[in-house]
Amino acid sequence: MWYATGYSGVLSVKVAILADIHGNLTALETVLADIGLKGGADELWCLGDIVGYGPDPHECIELIQRRCSLCIAGNHDWAAIGKMDTSQFNALAAQAAQWTSQQLKAEDIYYLQNLPLTIEKGDFTLAHGSPRDPIWEYILSTEEAERNLKYFQTRYCLVGHSHFPVLFECSQRCSAHPLADGDVVQLREERLIINPGGVGQPRDNNPRAAYAVYDTESSEVVLHRVEYDVPAVQKRMLEIGLPHWLVSRLAYGQ
Repeated sequence: MWYATGYSGVLSVKVAILADIHGNLTALETVLADIGLKGGADELWCLGDIVGYGPDPHECIELIQRRCSLCIAGNHDWAAIGKMDTSQFNALAAQAAQWTSQQLKAEDIYYLQNLPLTIEKGDFTLAHGSPRDPIWEYILSTEEAERNLKYFQTRYCLVGHSHFPVLFECSQRCSAHPLADGDVVQLREERLIINPGGVGQPRDNNPRAAYAVYDTESSEVVLHRVEYDVPAVQKRMLEIGLPHWLVSRLAYGQ
């Protein structure tokens, strides 16, 4: 018997969905601990940007490689290994990308080089930015969501990149619904684009790390927020000389 698309003979599978870790090991470890406290997850999916901005790129890659069953590439992952020109980055992001590239080990580079741009898993398409332009395009508006519908064939799409937790619900037109801690997205017939927000650098004026959990039995995706030790991360960033604006923004979720 099928209880959820893509999972045959399984009564319930829980999938934790993470995006935009950005070298923030403290936030990543806190999120993984929170997942455990909430009953654990059978799988972890990562929507890209494991590195960039934060102080622990190697450690984050190592942990994601060990724990995630699915992972796709983000623009900062590509920038760190020279697969993407940083000329489109702002100056501080480019500086952080250059620093990040100098911290990576050979096995880190190999892992990032071989990450796919998109993955289809059951009823879900995974893309970092958008299914139309997985590396770079942001889905920030209903118009952008509507333009992307023809670029994925599954019913649902998971994206990151904007660091903003939001649901786009699409039938004839798309509507946008920002997601807060504890919000439940019921998976029905409508096509949906879901962004779980950022683990390591939230940008919705909320400094708490964001992630989501998909439950195949209830056909629900639930958004979660969790506090982590922001001052400890900021101290590490200052010690290694990362730009002060990147340090300060963590406290404000910007």
